[in-house]
Amino acid sequence: MLRPNTPLPQLGLLLISLLTFADLAKTVKHENFKTCSQSGFCKRNRALADRATAAGASWSSPYELNEATVELKDGVLTGTILKSISETESVELPLVLSFLDNGVARITIDEAVRQSGGIELRHGSKARKERYNEAEKWALIGGENYHKEAIVKTEEGVTTVAYGPSGYQVKIAHKPFSVRFLRDGEAQVVFNERNLMNVEHWRAKKEKVEGEAEGEKSEDEETYWEESFGGNTDSKPRGPESIAMDITFPGYDHVYGIPEHATSLSLKETRGGEGAYTEPYRLYNADVFEYIVDSPMTLYGSIPFMQAQKKGATVGVFWLSAAETWVDVVKTKMNPNLVSAERATTQTHWISESGLLDVFVLPGPSSSWLYKQYGDLTGFTALPPAFSIAYHQCRWNYVSQDDVKDIDRNFDKFDIPYDVIWLDIEYTDNKKYFTWDPLTFKNPVSMGKMLAKRDRKLVTIIDPHIKNDKNYAIGNELVDKGLGVMDKTGEKIYEGWCWPGSSHWIDCFNPAAQAWWKTLFDFKKFVGSGPNTWIWNDMNEPSVFNGPETTMPKDNLHHGNWEHRDVHNLNGMTFHNATFEALKTRLGPGKERRPFVLTRSYFAGSQRTAAMWTGDNQADWQHLAQAFPMLLAQGIAGMPFAGADVGGFFGNPSKELLTRWYQAGAFYPFFRGHAHIDAKRREPYLAGEPYTSIIRDAIRLRYSLLPAWYTAFHRASWEGMPILRPHFVMFPDDEEGFAIDDQFYLGDTGLLVKPVVDIGQTETMMYIPEDGVPYYDYANYTVYTGHGVHTVPSPLESVPLLMRGGHVIPRKDRPRRSSGLMKYDPYTIVIALGPTGGAGGVLYVDDGETYSYRDGEYIHKSFMFNPEDKTLRTGSLHPEPAKAAKFVKSMRDVRVERVIVVGVGEEWKGKKNVDVKQGSKTWKTEVVVHESVDGKAAYAIVRDPKVRIARDWSIDFS
Repeated sequence: MLRPNTPLPQLGLLLISLLTFADLAKTVKHENFKTCSQSGFCKRNRALADRATAAGASWSSPYELNEATVELKDGVLTGTILKSISETESVELPLVLSFLDNGVARITIDEAVRQSGGIELRHGSKARKERYNEAEKWALIGGENYHKEAIVKTEEGVTTVAYGPSGYQVKIAHKPFSVRFLRDGEAQVVFNERNLMNVEHWRAKKEKVEGEAEGEKSEDEETYWEESFGGNTDSKPRGPESIAMDITFPGYDHVYGIPEHATSLSLKETRGGEGAYTEPYRLYNADVFEYIVDSPMTLYGSIPFMQAQKKGATVGVFWLSAAETWVDVVKTKMNPNLVSAERATTQTHWISESGLLDVFVLPGPSSSWLYKQYGDLTGFTALPPAFSIAYHQCRWNYVSQDDVKDIDRNFDKFDIPYDVIWLDIEYTDNKKYFTWDPLTFKNPVSMGKMLAKRDRKLVTIIDPHIKNDKNYAIGNELVDKGLGVMDKTGEKIYEGWCWPGSSHWIDCFNPAAQAWWKTLFDFKKFVGSGPNTWIWNDMNEPSVFNGPETTMPKDNLHHGNWEHRDVHNLNGMTFHNATFEALKTRLGPGKERRPFVLTRSYFAGSQRTAAMWTGDNQADWQHLAQAFPMLLAQGIAGMPFAGADVGGFFGNPSKELLTRWYQAGAFYPFFRGHAHIDAKRREPYLAGEPYTSIIRDAIRLRYSLLPAWYTAFHRASWEGMPILRPHFVMFPDDEEGFAIDDQFYLGDTGLLVKPVVDIGQTETMMYIPEDGVPYYDYANYTVYTGHGVHTVPSPLESVPLLMRGGHVIPRKDRPRRSSGLMKYDPYTIVIALGPTGGAGGVLYVDDGETYSYRDGEYIHKSFMFNPEDKTLRTGSLHPEPAKAAKFVKSMRDVRVERVIVVGVGEEWKGKKNVDVKQGSKTWKTEVVVHESVDGKAAYAIVRDPKVRIARDWSIDFS
């Protein structure tokens, strides 16, 4: 819809381009986005699948591996696949199979004639002739630790390679070509089992045959050569070049991942089956206003990683394509009368428009192994600056710096903590980024300094569309330096429409454009920004209001003359990568800080430089419920720093909905309240009582648990474990929990949370996956035990939150105005005793701002409660503690002010004192034991044991 304060000379042009979008705030317009049948390459490959299925055993695959070409050297197998296109003709498809030390395998299939440049482009195009082969440049940081001792054997038309950890094998059938990935003799993943593999080879366009019968279609009339949608015609200068492969997971009934979709965590079927979708899951980053829930429709980001789970085992595939991609999911039940351990099989069909067929198989066999394997390939999530995991306050738009000051003042007045306030596009001078509106933001420096007094930050939005205005120096530089995306001719910078009106788009595939972008964040250029200013990259799919599917034409050209079709899903990542690098060194040499960048569009590898949010959701209960399956999917796909707009972007939530959303948002890794410009103001203090107090409690709960959140982020940053953990990750043998996506665990804390997502709800059914382990209510210590569903009271003022016995939870309980002011506050250590009376936990602390932790400047502690001698002990997990000396000194006065032990036994009755030991000193401290009442666990509290968090110490409760 048209934003306010648009300059009058642009109104006419903007109205022309935006009229079709005027009522998008009411609902997403499906007609603006393709279905599979409207996407030529998807339709063709789905039709091929239909023909193959109908033909059954009589279906013949045209692909054969030429045995004479097979060679294995230093862990890399090469060969040539021949695609038969007639009795006398075949197409050569170079094959590379790489085997890594950790069991990961990579299969790449190219096309020889395109690889050599031996094709003819139509329309005089300057596009590259090769299949796109640079996705790895952006997505990967690893994948070259080849297993050089891999062993190959060929017999009876099958080549077998043994590699990696013991028990890993690949069996390649030559005719028809297929690949089976085995672990301990059992197939985990199979390529081309259903013979749906399809590599659309290059061919010259055939002209229509003269005298062709009416109604028949010759090849040139197919979508091979051009395709129209939404008033735009794609010229397709390279002709048809899609790739497709069926990937089967034998014995696996659940598959997860391939975000971003507003769907369940366990992916639904797309071709038959109860509750199945009729469309495949689509990966094509797009600006989808007010998306609907329970849909395979494309959204803002794409991570083509899929995880399959069965009892006791997991496996994953990573489909490395940045082009438009569709994925079908079908589940085939086993015959229950067969004597077999396999209960089901999931069949998937992956289809991409262009590029190499490039797929990694990640063998697991557990989730922790799988996420480490994926992180070794694409990188782990960046350890974020500490402030960024606290609460953020945003709306489109805070209209002036006085408005910002008023918001800031009211948060303090109502004792509600927050760390960051955000500015949407209205802060700029007529939508020109790196500028400020001279009337409403006259002195942004003073605004930034005002926020800094309470250690708060400012985030401003900066998008990739640069206003086409002769009076705008940055826009002129972009054009003059040739740093923008070009149209299909390759000779003219592309012009489209976005918030500023006529716009150009920076091409961050170009190293020169990245270097230039970095200069724009210099304080002398981005005048008015300060050291506490961080950045929000929106609209970077890219969103183009007058483009096909609200994005850029596929035949536009990027740096290196790659077509936009090849790199579309990478576009957003290149932009936020450039912003990240610009912010990192903004203070000058030797003063690097961890940047905070929020992106809407992303790809595999984006986790290294940005956080994401789920885009333009609605203020309704369905979108509140949908958020957690989406965030869980992000977490298992390697991008856990994720959130959803608290309160819903579009519309006006009821006070109950807003309250419940804050309680849920307190458990989003990225926690931000946001609202549309037409939505009523809904800052927490405006809700009125009792809602304001309940929202305040939810935000304070987040702040008290920040030590646990930061520790979870730390593990994700080096091991890849999700911050929000689904049941199947925590309990891989409990099949009852494999489809659960409305409750989850927070990191390694044992905290099990199930936010309320239904109107009027006062009780919550929570699933406990095990027998014999006590779960304690976080607030009142009510005990729940036994495998199955338990009823947990959940009146409006409470969040259903349980502590799993056997865990230690670090927290800080003193309310402050921002997280930065909590840095030297004391800790509370909560010990939830397990079934044998023991418990353990971890705390990670660093300066929360710089990269000094890479030099060892951090505290990493373990907490272990031994049931034998009833003693809590701490220990250092730092591999080189001497390197931490400087940071430890800075934290020397940070103490533990309270230790709470939940679930103590009868023998604790009457205990008055405990023995505390730190270093060579020992002393006694008072303990107060509270007895069990009305189903609540007994607990003990030690107040001010006078120990320091940075040192090792023990408390003896015996």
